[in-house]
Amino acid sequence: MHKVYAIIALFLTGFCRPVPGAWGEQFAYKHTAGDKYRILSTVHEDVYVDRRLAFRSEILNRIAVEVLRAGNGSGFHRALFQVAERALLSGRNAGGQSFQWAREYESEFERDRLGHITIDRRFYMPVVRNVPVFPDRDLKNGETWSAEGHEMHDFRDSYGIAEPYRIPFNANYTFLGNREWKGKTYPAFSVSYRIFFEPEPARGTVWPRRIMGASDQIVFWDSVLGQELSYTEEFRMILELSDGRTIEYRGTAEAEIVEAPKLDKERVVEDINRDIARMGIDDARARVVDDGVAISLENVQFQAESAALLGTEQTKLDKIAEILRRYPDRDILVGGHTAMAGTEEGRAQLSRERAASVAEYLIGKKVRAPERVVVRGYGAEQPLGDNGTEEGRRKNRRVEITILEN
Repeated sequence: MHKVYAIIALFLTGFCRPVPGAWGEQFAYKHTAGDKYRILSTVHEDVYVDRRLAFRSEILNRIAVEVLRAGNGSGFHRALFQVAERALLSGRNAGGQSFQWAREYESEFERDRLGHITIDRRFYMPVVRNVPVFPDRDLKNGETWSAEGHEMHDFRDSYGIAEPYRIPFNANYTFLGNREWKGKTYPAFSVSYRIFFEPEPARGTVWPRRIMGASDQIVFWDSVLGQELSYTEEFRMILELSDGRTIEYRGTAEAEIVEAPKLDKERVVEDINRDIARMGIDDARARVVDDGVAISLENVQFQAESAALLGTEQTKLDKIAEILRRYPDRDILVGGHTAMAGTEEGRAQLSRERAASVAEYLIGKKVRAPERVVVRGYGAEQPLGDNGTEEGRRKNRRVEITILEN
């Protein structure tokens, strides 16, 4: 379990109505069918077991949201939450610079104009719900209010608890007036809550007997665009478990709306394939995919049964790096694929390691900063060719570099 506070519901399209004079401002959500936006957030987290540091990581969350329908002040949202992670040890990177794919969550929910969420219990995301909730009145600088909220956690892997795990709290808010963010001023408010919860025993080998925690956030709101711009957070959560252990999650998070022009996928594919031909890059082609534009490098050569690139492949990647630098505003996903050989677990691990090897090489060439590169191993799940033929297996042994829509 990781406390991924940055994949939260703060960034759901809304507006802040400025009111002249001393009346202050009124915050309320506004939803328009067809609205689409993306959020990028990063969590820096330390995990302590019985008060000793056991794990340090960075968690990268990419969230794509669409308002499917709107009416009567409410909006029905569909969202995709993608989580990637990299392990750190004593401030150093323990598993390479790239982020390893962790989980993907889909969610659907409705939110009213004041921030209350209606959602089916089966969904794990967003983690924090009914935050923020606004009063239906104008707010003056320094004015405070409070409202109930709750967190929903995914405890399946950590504690064997099959259903989303609900933790209630009461959130306190303060309107901070205008504050500066990236050289401009915006309305801002703080969100603070404390948790002390003693739940009933849950189904699982080990379960939390007592949960304590704290969250302190600053949210910046754009009254012209009508949505949150960003937020920062400091958090802490302590779980006293039924087996006597104490697990503590402590860290910081930040998030912001990602603004990027729509990617003209067809034109980009045409341009990249022209560059591939001009540069003489063998066994490579670009194609349109749901997430953006994928550059498929077939039959990538590694040392036998390893993820170490051969020198000839590094030369090929240097040319691919030149292409990628032409799209600097787009994050990239490096996916590894294998032919149908060995075990499922072995294929997944090998494809992940080989994708990571390519990602690390590109990061070393300054193609992207580490936080803008995500690695995912697909094993043999997405074949392009027939695994019954050598030609098909050759196509399936590939690494794909996807220029993401963002």
